[in-house]
This record gives sequence, C-alpha cells and structure tokens, in this order.
Amino acid sequence: MLSLIGFLLVVTGFLALVYSLVGLKLSFLVWLDKPGPLFGLVMKLGMVILGFVLVYFDQTDFKGEA
Repeated sequence: MLSLIGFLLVVTGFLALVYSLVGLKLSFLVWLDKPGPLFGLVMKLGMVILGFVLVYFDQTDFKGEA
C-alpha cells in the first residue's frame, strides 16, 4: 500500500512539474503556488522525492532475510 501512495506522489509531482513548465496547473494543487512560485516548485519536488522514499522503504527488507 505504501508503494502505491509513493507511486501516486511521484506521478502527481512529476506531472505538476512538467505542467508548470508549459504554464498549466493541476487544479487540486493550485494552492501550492499561492505563497509563491519557488514554494510551489520546492513542494512539488518534495512530493517526487517523498514518493521515491516511500517506494524505497516499502520495497526494502530491513531484516536482512531473503
């Protein structure tokens, strides 16, 4: 389940970054750009990074057992 949430964060954040390059916005993420464009960029990058971290933690076996 955690990897699904991570995957959705990565896809949504990456899509929001690509859309912002061409001047479009995802309607449910418009509030991220209200404080300023730099804040929106950092938060979208944070979404992508957090998504990768969640997928990594879900796929990693910390017990060391195969």
